[in-house]
Amino acid sequence: MMAPEIRLRPLNNQVLLQAQALGLSPLLAKVLAGRLSEGVRNLESIVQPALQYIERPEKLKDAGKAAGRIAQAVMLGQTIGVLTDYDVDGITSHAVMYRALTELFHHPADKIQSLIGHRLQDGYGVSAGLVARILQLPVLPDVIITADCGSSDEARIVLLQQAGIDVIVTDHHALPVEGPPESAFAMVNPTQSDCGYPDATIAGCMVAWLVMSAVRMELVAQGYLSEKSSKLGFLLSYVALGTVADCVSLGDSAINRAVVKNGLDLINRFDQPCWRAVRKLLKKEDQLFSADVLGYQLGPRINARGRLDDPYAALHFILAPSDHQAEQYLSILDQDNEDRKAIEQEMTLSANQLAQQQVIQGLEALSIYLPEGHPGVQGIVASRVTQKTGKPSVVLCPAVNPEHMTGSARSIDQVHIRDALQWVHDNNPDIIVKFGGHKGAAGLTIQRASYLAFVQAFDQAVKQQIGLENLQPVIWVDGELEPEQISEQTWHELQALQPYGREFDSAYFEGHFLVEQLKVIGADQTHLQLLLSDWQQTYSYRAIWFKALAAGQTLNFSEGDYIHCVYQLNLNHFRGRSQIQLMVEWAGKSHK
Repeated sequence: MMAPEIRLRPLNNQVLLQAQALGLSPLLAKVLAGRLSEGVRNLESIVQPALQYIERPEKLKDAGKAAGRIAQAVMLGQTIGVLTDYDVDGITSHAVMYRALTELFHHPADKIQSLIGHRLQDGYGVSAGLVARILQLPVLPDVIITADCGSSDEARIVLLQQAGIDVIVTDHHALPVEGPPESAFAMVNPTQSDCGYPDATIAGCMVAWLVMSAVRMELVAQGYLSEKSSKLGFLLSYVALGTVADCVSLGDSAINRAVVKNGLDLINRFDQPCWRAVRKLLKKEDQLFSADVLGYQLGPRINARGRLDDPYAALHFILAPSDHQAEQYLSILDQDNEDRKAIEQEMTLSANQLAQQQVIQGLEALSIYLPEGHPGVQGIVASRVTQKTGKPSVVLCPAVNPEHMTGSARSIDQVHIRDALQWVHDNNPDIIVKFGGHKGAAGLTIQRASYLAFVQAFDQAVKQQIGLENLQPVIWVDGELEPEQISEQTWHELQALQPYGREFDSAYFEGHFLVEQLKVIGADQTHLQLLLSDWQQTYSYRAIWFKALAAGQTLNFSEGDYIHCVYQLNLNHFRGRSQIQLMVEWAGKSHK
């Protein structure tokens, strides 16, 4: 694969002036101006995230109708089904609704049915397999509340409605062209064109949190709860985890930034067994969690359970009442994650080889079929392929139905992946069985016999969006730091703009260094530990490059060479001491 193009972020002068007027340092002003779009009116809501910027739930279409029916079910003691997806957004949504119903609204636990589909047996959302099992339950739920799913599931929701179940859909995924499910009792989704909520980028767990907040207000209005009864603020710890792990925007979204910032504050109290268990596992007893810990450490462990096995262990971990139980369930998730990494490494190696062939053929959108691949890991592998090639990709594996393939798609900034799949479906209606998702990611099922037709149609759909542009891997950087700026002080300065995440990436810098030492490390011998010095050899820096040698990658430099390097600053904690460290994103022999 080609080396990435290193591009300097263009600066938004309007934001730059606003940031300077707020008194931010030149470095922070530049970082902000390289990330925020035109028209940011309240920069303070981005720089200083606060709960005051969370818009009220009544602005969500159907939130009042949904809250009224859920409140009625609570007051009448009816059976409530909580139906969510198996990923982190779904599991955290489940935890929000379960704890709100039981702890705040005093609904009996035996009147709540947790309904989570199995990824491999049932597939995503309100699936046919999950609905069949619900309809065979000894006691049918009176109401089902979905979270993070349901917008594209009319065919299954109508079966539940016909059985006398009121289905309340709460979701954040883009609606199908035919519109929201008509059989749903209420449809709460900020992406609806006639929804008045000002931010359609919020995660599914945030939609669930807002709906439960509306239920509390309804129960207070009905006199069922006291006005002094607890609000749902303490549940924002779960919403923060789901928001980060679901990769929704942390750029121009004041709401998402407020949720993550305040949720992290709650997590870092470590007053819940699940957060203490993670801190113990990661050996971070003397450190606070950042959004990176949620996105790269905890999120993958929860996702791994749903990818490889039954997802209920993830829910039990999040809701564990004791440290011992939390640690037990986390050990299961951790082992699943190790298994997932081994499968991922093998699949990524094969996928990259196939992707290279398609790149040579001139495709700008890649469709990789792995006949021995694991459907639970295909999304991560698609991310790896897209990261390596700079092109949107779909990774497909065999489905339960032998006539189908199931796939996960990942995209780049220039391409709306769900719109691309919609174009394929509109122009080739016999290829795709079903699909759903949003701008950056999607899931789909296609006819196995139509794979080659899909390869061409998907490439054509992406070319419709990008025109004549040749896509390639790009790393955006914030410029160079002076040698003396590579310091703990600069790291602390950059922390003032937390949380970082999707569409608000951590600061990356480029530089040229002498490689003084180089050592391959890690159990799988894929990581690099380096000792670097600046061009004049005045300063030395420790650096680490994770997965530098993964998936068949090789180095074009050795000790004694000068390299061009893209890196982040990191504060490494070891045996009670802190030291600045460069986290290498990419490096190659320098021709400067």
